[in-house]
Amino acid sequence: MAESMQGLHRSHRCTEVSAENIGENVTVMGWVQKRRNLGSLIFIDLRDRSGLLQLVFDENDGEVFGKAKLLRSEYVIAAQGHVRKREGAVNETMATGEIEVTVDTLRILSESETPPFPIEEDANTREELRLKYRYLDLRKPHLQKNLKMRSDVTTFIRNFMSREGFLEIETPTLCKSTPEGARDYLVPSRIHQGSFYALPQSPQLFKQLLMCSGYDRYMQIARCYRDEDLRADRQPEFTQVDMELSFVDIDDVIDINERMLQALFREILGIDIPIPFPRMTWQEAMNRYGSDKPDTRFGMELVDVTELVKDCGFGVFSGAVQNGGSVRAINVKGQGAMPRKKIDKLVESAKGNGAKGLAYLCINEDGTFKSSFAKFMTQEELNSLVSALSGEAGDLLLFAADRDKIVWNVLGALRLELAQQLELIDQNKWNFLWVVEFPQFEWSDEQGRFLAMHHPFTMPMEEDLEYLETDLGKVRAKAYDIVLNGSEIGGGSVRIHQADVQEKMFRALGFSAEEAYAQFGFLLDAFRYGVPPHAGLAYGLDRLIMHMTGEDNIREVIAFPKVKDASCLMTEAPAAVDAKQLEELHLEIAQVDEQTD
Repeated sequence: MAESMQGLHRSHRCTEVSAENIGENVTVMGWVQKRRNLGSLIFIDLRDRSGLLQLVFDENDGEVFGKAKLLRSEYVIAAQGHVRKREGAVNETMATGEIEVTVDTLRILSESETPPFPIEEDANTREELRLKYRYLDLRKPHLQKNLKMRSDVTTFIRNFMSREGFLEIETPTLCKSTPEGARDYLVPSRIHQGSFYALPQSPQLFKQLLMCSGYDRYMQIARCYRDEDLRADRQPEFTQVDMELSFVDIDDVIDINERMLQALFREILGIDIPIPFPRMTWQEAMNRYGSDKPDTRFGMELVDVTELVKDCGFGVFSGAVQNGGSVRAINVKGQGAMPRKKIDKLVESAKGNGAKGLAYLCINEDGTFKSSFAKFMTQEELNSLVSALSGEAGDLLLFAADRDKIVWNVLGALRLELAQQLELIDQNKWNFLWVVEFPQFEWSDEQGRFLAMHHPFTMPMEEDLEYLETDLGKVRAKAYDIVLNGSEIGGGSVRIHQADVQEKMFRALGFSAEEAYAQFGFLLDAFRYGVPPHAGLAYGLDRLIMHMTGEDNIREVIAFPKVKDASCLMTEAPAAVDAKQLEELHLEIAQVDEQTD
């Protein structure tokens, strides 16, 4: 039967008790991690969010000892007693390993059934089970450590930004749905029949309006929502560290954020990150790494060999060039003897990323070549390829030929896959990088038109404004992403603040004046009353914390995450709702007949 804690007040968390407290009376509370009954003595490892503390129960104290016999894993207890130096060997693995508490008062505050899995690190538990009983999983020390770091990071950022003159202002989470970007989560309105709110994908429009309102510097730890397919580093609901600044340009935004990240990593991880961070244009990043979020901790950069093979006898290469594509390659140093089965797996991986195939050339130790295309090329042409890629005996050269987008995607992914297989990545490096000058637009084959690569309010490079009405493919954006070890952790841009430029932007995206006003009229109206030049940036907080904790999955830094199909295994959301609720919302669930072949 559970007892009350009345009259007892916790004096310390478990790891707040130290050798300095020897001889003192302390009161601690928490969960039973482990019980060891040695006959005349019972030892309990007590756990709270700070860590573990050993409690000792002596048979000479009959009543307390009798209670201690009842304890099982995950019972919640309060214990009062005296701190003493451990009589046994010091436990070097525990922060409190040199002391223990001899208990003279014990109360069982709550009993526990046997948990469905052990509450301990490295327990071999299926992730589905962990997420179904997330409240138990969250008791594990590594998750508590992760969430504490998350709290420390947000507290630090808030304080830093406040010192830099930012105001924390909340923006609505019931918004108007707008086109472009990912799918919105929609919320039906009970009062406005047939109308819907959208949950925000970001506070973008509201923070621009705050700049129009003269707040100068805004920040928010903002909840955002996107109805898109999930990955290891993506969730349907996520948190942004969001900011917007007035009367600034790119260098001002970058300066504040470099100083913030440098101070954050020093404070939280004790790591000194040198600033300024390197900057690289989008075009250079794609040409060198096949990615707009390149991992620069290792080499194996892409080499463009288009000019060398445009007239060669290998139709795959020459044909790609004639169709407006390119031929590029990477040099996998020292892997010339890679077995054919492994090369075939790389070919299949390349096909999975959009390639029709993958050509290879192995440089044997005697300088001869083994290749999938050598018979179609002259020795001189083969030698020129090897030279362009700085090939040496024992190297493996991999080639992709297609449209630039496919070639970049294929070789960029292969580069990362091989680096992981060959353990080329220094896990102790923290390589920050700004990627700048993104294309303003990207062509959508599906929609047959140009779309905004970021959003319709991104300012083009001033020297490219002339192309807004003549050649959209040439327009570069005043946009910037912050990349850490091959992962985009944040991005932003300078915004359009001139009405005529915004109108040209909407026209370029296929909006008529009426359509633009129907979607963004409130913003366009605000721009009629004096708007300052402004720019902003947002970090994916979950992704940043994932890197800082060294986790591979974003779910390990979120208290109650969703799984791949955007459902919650613990609460079983989403779920059907009462018919009365649907009636009040004027909604009806349509029955969809499954199609059969």
